Amino acid sequence: MTTTRRFFTDEFKREAVALLESSGQPLEHVAKELGIQPSTLRTWRRRVSGPGGPAQLPSKQAPAPLAAGDQSAEIARLKRELDRVRMERDILKKKL
Repeated sequence: MTTTRRFFTDEFKREAVALLESSGQPLEHVAKELGIQPSTLRTWRRRVSGPGGPAQLPSKQAPAPLAAGDQSAEIARLKRELDRVRMERDILKKKL
């Protein structure tokens, strides 16, 4: 039986580490809520924080100004992303 390897985006990894840092819950609990192994989340936290010290998420550069058509497309994309994040948050709230 073969298993497929799961792939997580860098954004998901950063958000998972941010959730871990902001929630104040144990790493094992957050990992279980996200459906990942604690060792995976621990590795992501180490990569984000670097050697020693608290985790500091990489800062994103400010995007260049968008044209009117691009702005509406960006707004639509952000609304979809917000809906997805709210759904994930609601799912996690129900588990608690």
